[in-house]
Amino acid sequence: MPLAGTVALVTGGARRVGKAIALALADRGADIVVHYNSGAIEADQTAAELRTRGVRVATVQGDLAQVAVARALPQQAHALLGRLDIVINSAAMMLRTPLGDVMPDEWDRMFALNLRAPFFVAQAAAPLMRAAGGVIVNIADLAAYETWPAYVPHGITKAGVVQMTRGLARALAPAIRVNAVAPGAVLLPDEWNAGTADRLAGTTPLQRLGSADDVAQAVVFLCEADYVTGEVIIVDGGRHIRT
Repeated sequence: MPLAGTVALVTGGARRVGKAIALALADRGADIVVHYNSGAIEADQTAAELRTRGVRVATVQGDLAQVAVARALPQQAHALLGRLDIVINSAAMMLRTPLGDVMPDEWDRMFALNLRAPFFVAQAAAPLMRAAGGVIVNIADLAAYETWPAYVPHGITKAGVVQMTRGLARALAPAIRVNAVAPGAVLLPDEWNAGTADRLAGTTPLQRLGSADDVAQAVVFLCEADYVTGEVIIVDGGRHIRT
């Protein structure tokens, strides 16, 4: 799909990986709807950066852990910029939750945002995209394929995103393609220290951490690759093959 003139909705698009994806799509000529939850200042800053690319930009606030908000978001994006061609489900949370410390409210919040929200965003977006076709790209995680004892609920949600991607790809074909990107050690949680970063880099086959731009490049590829659907691209510097 040529991206120039399309409209892309990027959830969690105000910061970190979501922002990098929004900027990369704008560089290819896509107009962008930036979704955010609590970072209004960051959303405005990202929108300003996007406008320097010469594309149309809108911002939408909403807590996607609420089903009604997730379901309403695609129609809001469509109303703001007049069409909807691409949905990037990037909004998510990652909590350190050692097994004995997992609380039901944490579990529910993670599943609501990481897994339920992208499903209902996709469900609501599909009727808006079917006539002209469209693309959905979900952001999964290397945790979907590995076992991280301190992040078990997170890993379960991301494994669910992988299966959801496959299921949606089959259900929405041929008009809408659905794929995912599973980042590895790209942008680390803010609370992780330099020692942890060095250890991860040293145990990665490519001997370095990745960047948000590495993820964004994979997303752009999946948006443009017209004969790819139901696929997950792991962007982790080879960590999944290290043993």
